[in-house]
Amino acid sequence: MISPISVPDAEPPLELFRPSLDVQLPTRLDHAAVSLRHPQSTAVQRLMAAAMRGFRTTLDSYGCTEIQTPKLLETAPEGGANVFRVDYFGRNAFLAQSPQLYKQVMVGALERVYEVAPVFRAEPHDTSRHVSQYLSLDAEFGFIEDHQDVMRILRNCIAGMLAEMAAVEAPEVTIPAVPAEIPQIHFRDALAMLGAPEDEPDLAPEHERALGEWAMREYGSHWLFVTGYPMSKRPFYTHPQPDDDRWSNSFDLLCMGLEITTGGQRLHQYADYQAAIAARGMDPEPFAGYLEAFKTGMPPHGGFAIGLERMVKQIVGAANVREVMLFPRDMNRLAP
Repeated sequence: MISPISVPDAEPPLELFRPSLDVQLPTRLDHAAVSLRHPQSTAVQRLMAAAMRGFRTTLDSYGCTEIQTPKLLETAPEGGANVFRVDYFGRNAFLAQSPQLYKQVMVGALERVYEVAPVFRAEPHDTSRHVSQYLSLDAEFGFIEDHQDVMRILRNCIAGMLAEMAAVEAPEVTIPAVPAEIPQIHFRDALAMLGAPEDEPDLAPEHERALGEWAMREYGSHWLFVTGYPMSKRPFYTHPQPDDDRWSNSFDLLCMGLEITTGGQRLHQYADYQAAIAARGMDPEPFAGYLEAFKTGMPPHGGFAIGLERMVKQIVGAANVREVMLFPRDMNRLAP
């Protein structure tokens, strides 16, 4: 005999018995408490968990230490335009855009570190790829030669994440292979190939899609590194390309034509930080605690940050990053 242990008070607002959630995204998000029970949604969340497990396992094998850094900050390390201000006992504070400055400091103590935590971006973009809070998988490594070392570790990290994801039961999802060496193209050469202006400071979404298609045609790869972004586009802590300081020792990783990771080599000499901050007209005082690490000596280092939801969105073929998130936060949504 079957006895109910809980009797619903209402019919579900969504038809969970159907193979797919054929409802508009706002309806799905408004009723997240129910829609997240659908097998498609539960499979995605298991894929997310597997990806985080693969991230941690791979970086543990590199001797990394997991850290947790503050999310309430006195100053905005990535710039003040796209940060959330909060009232912190009567004075201004900011929600962290990234753990960047803290993870660099911790390289001086632990050499290799990583963090899995939310970050907050007050970007006024209502698109399928932007949200105000997302999960960032950050890592930073000391004693590197340059950004190519970081890219090699990132490649292995992605492979470890995909291996864990492949073990999840998700019949409609095909996990893309990652080549032994991910192809790469310099930003300057990418612009030339795309027919974009030489002074373009960044890649537009249509550029990323075109480069993703090119990587698949030329290399059979779902993955592509774009290196050497203009220094004018990168943060003050970015290391310039030694033979031409217009460009940087930095990179983005594209997954099927969407940028999911940014990284690179950082400055490590105190004098270089003084010059970089002065050149940008920045006040060094708010960065005093950060700069102390470099004043007392730091090794060459670099790292990356993976936007987990963007990566999973591409792999499962979702049209909108919100489809793979539990309770997304964007310009218009603070509930449920």
